[in-house]
Amino acid sequence: MQDVHIRLAENTDAEAISEIYNKQVTESTHTLDLVPRTVSEQQAWIEARSGGLAVLVAEIEQTVVGFASLSFYRDRPGYNTSVEDSVYVAPGNQGRGIGAALLANLIETATNRGFHAMFARIVGPQQASVTLHERHGFEVIGVEREVARKFGRWHDVAIMQRLL
Repeated sequence: MQDVHIRLAENTDAEAISEIYNKQVTESTHTLDLVPRTVSEQQAWIEARSGGLAVLVAEIEQTVVGFASLSFYRDRPGYNTSVEDSVYVAPGNQGRGIGAALLANLIETATNRGFHAMFARIVGPQQASVTLHERHGFEVIGVEREVARKFGRWHDVAIMQRLL
């Protein structure tokens, strides 16, 4: 595998991130968003996670091939020590260790920023995502049955957790 460089995302990464994300919006259940994001919406999303949270990008030869983010788990203040992760890898780049590198860096970032618990919500659940998280110390703690609807079908969502 070529060298993967992981770094904090910048607003200039919004177009590349939105291309990766929007493909998942329109073609998969990896996200339950139904409407693709514009570049300006993606920039606002990045800015909302700067500071205490984080968006990371993975680059190979200065091309963004994946991204990962931390979001607050819930919006009530009592949950401020818990975060939820998201990891996306560009089509054609899966299975090359990019998701693993992003998740490892995201765990380190969350730990360094003082978070206590990290969650993943995985639709399907998609086994590759479950396996990725298990390899990084997450455990399935529950499954929400038929809580989401996309592409005319009901979807379960697995909840995974890791204490930091």
